[in-house]
Amino acid sequence: MKNGVVIVGAGHAGVQAAASLREEGYDGPVILIGDENELPYHKPPLSKTFIKDQDAKPQPLRGEAFYTGSAVDYRPGVRIDAIDADARRLEISGGGALGFDRLILATGSRPRILKLPGSELAGVLSLRSIADARLIRELSSQSEDVVILGGGFIGLEIAATLRAAGRKITVVEAVDRLLGRAVAPVIASHVRQRLEATGVRILTGTTIDRLEGEDGHVSGAVTSDGERLPAQMVIIGIGVVPNVELAEAAGIATANGIRVDQQMRSSMPEILAIGDAASYRHWFTGADVRLESVQNATDQARLAARTVLGHADAYSAVPWFWSDIGDMKLQMVGLTSGGDSHVVLGDINDKFSIYHYAANRLLGIESVNRPGDHMLGRKMLGAGFSPTPQTVAAGPDGLKAALAAFQAEPARAAG
Repeated sequence: MKNGVVIVGAGHAGVQAAASLREEGYDGPVILIGDENELPYHKPPLSKTFIKDQDAKPQPLRGEAFYTGSAVDYRPGVRIDAIDADARRLEISGGGALGFDRLILATGSRPRILKLPGSELAGVLSLRSIADARLIRELSSQSEDVVILGGGFIGLEIAATLRAAGRKITVVEAVDRLLGRAVAPVIASHVRQRLEATGVRILTGTTIDRLEGEDGHVSGAVTSDGERLPAQMVIIGIGVVPNVELAEAAGIATANGIRVDQQMRSSMPEILAIGDAASYRHWFTGADVRLESVQNATDQARLAARTVLGHADAYSAVPWFWSDIGDMKLQMVGLTSGGDSHVVLGDINDKFSIYHYAANRLLGIESVNRPGDHMLGRKMLGAGFSPTPQTVAAGPDGLKAALAAFQAEPARAAG
């Protein structure tokens, strides 16, 4: 393949795809294209330590030596205008073209736009990139009052971080609870209670009517009930949308993301898609999903590299997620939609886990400050082991023994 593999997107998925191609023995050209003028970096710290610590530096996904030592041609600050699928060529913004034999789209997602009167004011921000995080860090040092629109993971991580730094924080969530479809109501209630105990004000079932400003800078947010919330900074965290425009314009099938099969191939087999931008039929639930997590991005990247090398493995990674909100570590494994019962282990006012079931099938586990439950859950779901609710209720020791017995079954060991 004289033109090799081109990867568009230099986040977790794109960088892992480049690394995995080399690890799998691919010896053709590998070109990694990123639209930021940065060495690719870890994104999870942006909503936590980075915006709190004025001296914090980006944490590179790989050191510079990786790109030269692995012969990965990293091209920062490059934007792609179009994909010519027939010619297997990318049109580069500002002129020029780049040929490919295989193309991996790791285009990620971007913050959802909130259209409000006043949303164009300075000080109204979203967080997705290191540049966004630098702006939030700079402005937060000059702000006493911060309003955060959206009670999801990003909004609450930022709320906890800035509150710990002494800011007055108000979180505004349109629905009647935090963390929407992300976690069980009992976990959402626990997170709310803990945040409010630190002084974060949380308004649920509330929307913003408009933003007000002075001299071009935001100064407040007015709720639909007419309350004015003072704010020298407003952070919008109402979710993200996948970056599918390049694929759509090229005629690649999309549906809440770029549609891929179990080998990460799009409707044009020479073009693959991975990470936040990819949607697929999930092996565990049988439903169409698009997952936004580091785990999903890196595991799909590894599989895409194997697909390029001619392997036919199907995607079967166990999904897991995490969020650090203040001193709360939330960890989730599995996909829990469709559950009809649950078992709680631990103290719901402190450290606890919720085991979700559909009939007698374990769907997933959500944990607050119980990392052992999370790790055991990853092992159980990865092994295809579904303990009974009674076994779960007996505690971790019984679960470990049951998993060990399941794995030691002669027929399973032989298989």
